[in-house]
Amino acid sequence: MNVTNNNGGQTIQGVETAFMIIESLESKNGATVSEVADELGLATSTTYVYFKTLRKLGYIKKDNQRYQVGPRFLKHGGYARKQLRIYNASKKQIDKLADETNELVSLGIDDGGQRVVIYRAEGENAVYDQSPTGDYTHMHWSALGKAILAHLPDEQVEEIVEAHGLPEATKHTITDKERLIEELEQIREIGYSIEDEERELGIRSIAVPVISDGTVEGAISVAGPKNRITDDYIDTELVEDLHNSVNIIELRFRHY
Repeated sequence: MNVTNNNGGQTIQGVETAFMIIESLESKNGATVSEVADELGLATSTTYVYFKTLRKLGYIKKDNQRYQVGPRFLKHGGYARKQLRIYNASKKQIDKLADETNELVSLGIDDGGQRVVIYRAEGENAVYDQSPTGDYTHMHWSALGKAILAHLPDEQVEEIVEAHGLPEATKHTITDKERLIEELEQIREIGYSIEDEERELGIRSIAVPVISDGTVEGAISVAGPKNRITDDYIDTELVEDLHNSVNIIELRFRHY
């Protein structure tokens, strides 16, 4: 067993390599053995052994000469999600809100300083979002992420910005730390965040944090085309709808 010593303590190199291969396949939406080997700087023969093992276990599948992440991960993803109290407390209310707004409603949490969507519900007129459930993105790109950031300790926000930076997704993305800090202060004051084409052009989103015992557990958002998610709609309906939903979720959260 090849054990590596690093700043986080001892790790098993083979396990790290296996997950690097999985992440490479995911990012490429499928790849050949040689493509992954080249990306990771591994010998093709070594990479093939990893592929053979992962395929035997059901974690990757082969389609012609290309490999994809296998459906076995669905079992683990479903199990992991069901262990999250916020998912269990929120699912029914998110489904209800999607039906009421006819838009895309999402539940997101912070994981390692990134925003990850753990559940989505699509209303009748929902705009298709190509990023799947479980997708990780920079916190400052989305209403969900900014709603969460606004309720984290200042030191933690600084650490997240230091670790992940403020890269640009569109020309509207906040890339200046001082401007981000100002917006987070405003979010705390008004109780919600707005994403205005900052992650995807033409899309707006509004999010409200879910807080339990003073700790932000995540956030829920409603997203749609800019011509539908107008300032007037936000002010007259969406803010109230989201806060009402979050109030119910926070009450349910105590029982999970």
